[in-house]
Amino acid sequence: MKNKNKNKSFRADAIGSYFRLEWLPLLFVTLSGLVYNVGLLAGPWYEGRLAQCLADILGGNASAANMAALVLGYILVTLLVQAARFIKRFYVRRFANNINRRMKGILYANLVRQSRASLEKEGAGELMTKAISDVDDCVEGMRKFTTEIFDTGVALVGYMVMLLVYDWRLALLSLLFTPVSYVCAARMKKPVQRAGAACKKAAGALSAATLDRAQNAVTYRIHGCEDARAERYEDTLKNCETAAVRSNVQQSALPPLYLAVSNAGVLFILWLGAKNVLGTGWNTWDIAAFTTFLSCFTKLTVKSSKAAKLFNSVQKAEVSWKRIKPLMKKPEELPEPDIPAPETVTLKDLSFAYGDEPVFSGLSITARPGDIIGVTGPVACGKSTFGRVFLCEAPYGGSAKFGPEEFSALTPRQIAATVGYLGHDPELSADTVRHNVLCGSEQDAMPYLAAVALKDEVLAMANGPDTVIGSGGTRISGGQAQRLALARTLAHPRPVLILDDPFSALDRKTEDTVFANLQEYAKNKTVFLISHRLYHFPQMRQVIFMEDGKTAVGTHAELMASVPVYRQLYESQTGGAEHEGKAE
Repeated sequence: MKNKNKNKSFRADAIGSYFRLEWLPLLFVTLSGLVYNVGLLAGPWYEGRLAQCLADILGGNASAANMAALVLGYILVTLLVQAARFIKRFYVRRFANNINRRMKGILYANLVRQSRASLEKEGAGELMTKAISDVDDCVEGMRKFTTEIFDTGVALVGYMVMLLVYDWRLALLSLLFTPVSYVCAARMKKPVQRAGAACKKAAGALSAATLDRAQNAVTYRIHGCEDARAERYEDTLKNCETAAVRSNVQQSALPPLYLAVSNAGVLFILWLGAKNVLGTGWNTWDIAAFTTFLSCFTKLTVKSSKAAKLFNSVQKAEVSWKRIKPLMKKPEELPEPDIPAPETVTLKDLSFAYGDEPVFSGLSITARPGDIIGVTGPVACGKSTFGRVFLCEAPYGGSAKFGPEEFSALTPRQIAATVGYLGHDPELSADTVRHNVLCGSEQDAMPYLAAVALKDEVLAMANGPDTVIGSGGTRISGGQAQRLALARTLAHPRPVLILDDPFSALDRKTEDTVFANLQEYAKNKTVFLISHRLYHFPQMRQVIFMEDGKTAVGTHAELMASVPVYRQLYESQTGGAEHEGKAE
């Protein structure tokens, strides 16, 4: 119950929530960091004592045994400090890895819930940059912040206290330049952020261009436009490099500047500290005190420059966080889809338009469970658009009902449980045949592979159903990819199936086999089969013909008699009326 309440209080869009959730690794970081930094403070003391012991030995006031004891103590303290440092770094890295995994999981979970239109608007390159680079930069900023709290914050306070104890006036005078570095850091914040944002934008454009070259390489080669595309890619690459150089120059040039400004105080130490050793200054020092003071100051200035690096990392993380924050929302827990019982699908005066440009209108049809409705028409007549209407990713006109419920009134989760959709281009993951079919479900993939006439071909593969098919199915043929996507659709039954051209890459014999199995599978389902191949349309309950924004609905025989274009398409594919009679 406690963990449940903790998770409820977690806010994915609040940085502090990630720190609270990782309190245990941070506890170990805190304890080991304190030991490490307190141990560091012993370093200047030992260095001063060693310098003084060496002077005493030369003066005959100390022996080698005294030096050996100091060296042994110094070694033991160093070992303790390094052990604490190892523990601290281990848990800092664990903290960062946990947050990285959590952030990317949240971002991915929200991406898969985005509509197709919003993802396409964002662009693949930009999404890749956000999902990988921006998350990594955010986590790196959080890691450095956690680290520098101890490596810089605690150490700075400790060194400053030691300086004040030895000579507070000289300490204040020598530290006069240190705040100047932080003022510079504050003034450079906005320019660094602007340069970082420009670099991220350029990186997104480069990722998009790289994906374009990889996906369309064959097309560019065939059409002889490789040089032109290469020039555009080089321009994109040049812009990205220029933006990266500007960002890196501003980020990397500042720490040395901070260090140089802070180290200006060493002039006061050499001058006034020497007077203290000679007994003419504000305090009376021996060599040990002078060495300790100088060592503390140099270590403090080094830590100050690391603090400047921290500012750069935090600024870079802020840029990345602003980019990914809109996607960092705690995803709601999705229950198992509640598959509804089969219902009649009723379309009345259905229409769709892209802006002011109509695609089709006036479509009315009633489809009952067990019906296979053919959808066809000339190229670019709106067939695929009709199929996507059921996904409700864009508003439609008229009415589209599943039983008494309007499709547009259903939640995205309800639509996913009602509509099984197979797009024109199979979307396959770079995984095994089995995992592409099942998508995490616990069942046997073989019956579905057999239904699409793919079982024997899969068993003949090197690893059978455990064969990896590559990204987008690049290691299998187009027909195999198409049937694999259809097997996946059948393995996740829904009362309404939208199949967009599932037979386009199949030979006639295979198509006959798959269609026969589909008829058996669809006895209690409503299937809208979109296709430009009309061999099996005589066997379908009704046919929707689309042309020039208009629709005609009827049986195959009715459309053959009333729609000349439909008759021409059918006869051109089947060889005329003789084949038509055989098919019927």
